[in-house]
Amino acid sequence: MKEAVFIGRKPSPGPDLQQLLREVALGDHEAFAALYDAVAGSVLGVVRAVLRDQAQSEEVAQDVLVEVWRTAPRYRAERGSAINWILTVAHQRAVDRVRSAEAAAARDTKAALLERTPAYDEVTEQVETRLEQEQVRRCLRTLTELQRQSVTLAYYQGLTYRQVAEALSLPLGTVKTRLRDGLIRLRDCLGVTA
Repeated sequence: MKEAVFIGRKPSPGPDLQQLLREVALGDHEAFAALYDAVAGSVLGVVRAVLRDQAQSEEVAQDVLVEVWRTAPRYRAERGSAINWILTVAHQRAVDRVRSAEAAAARDTKAALLERTPAYDEVTEQVETRLEQEQVRRCLRTLTELQRQSVTLAYYQGLTYRQVAEALSLPLGTVKTRLRDGLIRLRDCLGVTA
């Protein structure tokens, strides 16, 4: 086996991240500064690989390192190395950011679609209107000729009772009676409850 050749000084093995995390868990600011210097580049690299945006990556990497400061007491050495724990936190935060951005985009898209969607379904409304019109026509056919003429003149042409009486050359009382009887029959035919 060949031995590694180093030009210049032999690189130092680096700080003991596990020990630094223990000290950070106790609130040691100097230990956190040393931990930060040791892992910040790796954290940024993991986050950048997920987010692909430098500004967001820097922001999330900063959040990750603050989270490491706050949650250092949760680190358990028996579950993995310190660097793996830190980089797992970094990866999870980066994925959370992507999901958050996707959810926000989906909400914006949904809101935009809702703004363009009519408050009611026009086709359904038209169908219901036509069905109602057909039902009214069918019920009008059940009236006597005098009732149908009186209702049509009063409600479709907007004539007063007196004008209907004059148009049909009938006494006003007769027209009122025929209108009342016709409207009662229409109400019953249409299934309207009083």
